Amino acid sequence: MIRQLIAVNLRLEGFVVTTARDGEECLRLVHEVRPDLVTLDVVMPHLDGIGTAARLRADPRTKGLKILMISACAQDEDFSRARAVGVDGYLTKPFHPEQLIRLVRALSPELSPE
Repeated sequence: MIRQLIAVNLRLEGFVVTTARDGEECLRLVHEVRPDLVTLDVVMPHLDGIGTAARLRADPRTKGLKILMISACAQDEDFSRARAVGVDGYLTKPFHPEQLIRLVRALSPELSPE
């Protein structure tokens, strides 16, 4: 599953990673874990990535959280919808792990692996 692939690659680079199964779980966990960056997919169960990103941006506690969309949805409309809700970066599948790491570091240069 792509979620595990993302987590493994970030962990291999020394980042602390917490995963969520869907958008609803992400919204619950984000207040417990207080991450520096969240990765979402446009297509997720229960609450899609666009809806999740919109709710993160609407919440004063998470409005400044960095959001990286990682998705196979690669049409101009997908990029526009993501930008409209405040997504900070967009990576299309398939991707090479180095692309993921580069983009995470570019979005959050203050993040330093443990």
